[in-house]
Amino acid sequence: MQQNNSITEFILLGLTQDPMKKKVVFIIFFILYVGTLAGNLLIIVTIKSSRTLGSPMYYFLFYLSLADSCFSTSTAPRLIVDSLSAKNIITYNECMTQVFALHFFGCMEIFVVIFMAVDRYVAICKPLRYLNIMSQQVCTILIVLAWIGSFIHSIAQIILALRLPFCGPNLIDHYCCDLQPLLKLACMDTYVINLLLVSNSGAICSSSFVILMISYIVILHSLRNHSAEGRKKALSTCTSHIIVVVLCFGPCIFIYTRPPTTFFMDKMVTVFYTIGTPFLNPLIYALRNAEVKNAMKKLWHIKITSESRR
Repeated sequence: MQQNNSITEFILLGLTQDPMKKKVVFIIFFILYVGTLAGNLLIIVTIKSSRTLGSPMYYFLFYLSLADSCFSTSTAPRLIVDSLSAKNIITYNECMTQVFALHFFGCMEIFVVIFMAVDRYVAICKPLRYLNIMSQQVCTILIVLAWIGSFIHSIAQIILALRLPFCGPNLIDHYCCDLQPLLKLACMDTYVINLLLVSNSGAICSSSFVILMISYIVILHSLRNHSAEGRKKALSTCTSHIIVVVLCFGPCIFIYTRPPTTFFMDKMVTVFYTIGTPFLNPLIYALRNAEVKNAMKKLWHIKITSESRR
């Protein structure tokens, strides 16, 4: 339940207060955000339109691209608009909404990456039972569980945020609302809430990262029994996934598994995993995956052919 607050709005200090640097921030992150939406939308359209991308791996990739688009949208537009504003004001309700969206789609991304690792494990280590284990029904259930799990996680975060009373300074030394910067403004002892935050977000990130890395070690170990061509294809796919896991979980672990201590690189790390990672994921999967590239080429060819016939 929301505490009595004398603060109804916050001021986001953003990445910089220098007018010239703010223009640079606008240009850079506008390009990154447009690129993120374009890349993820291209993957979504390609998977939905292609008959060759019907395997569970691409089913999960569809939802990863969807989560990436929404995750980036939860912070990037605000950062872009604020870079052109003199005073970056965000209301209390808008701030709480951003906390919810940030954790909901971030958690969704984590779940989907885990499911993709499970899919690769079954495909490589249990190939004869792959279609039975990773059936369409199973994949659908996993995605539904991901939505439910993300909602539960976000509700837990928003409950913690709503319990914080604000009565003093309203300057958030960040470009977005999250529990860590909000804890510094609360008019109460935040030790217990920070402990709950670490045990929630921090535990999810850390345990998921360890489980994923162990699973990929098992997968890579099992490849010794495959043919040279099979190893090459599996290694290419697994390498892409491992890169995404490191990019996704590394910054998350850095932010959410430590005491509420401010480091100078906090903003940059948050920028990387909220805006940079969603931008890089389509590039990693599209550039390193021959099936995705071929499907995109066919889609582009069909588009050009249909346009020429008009």
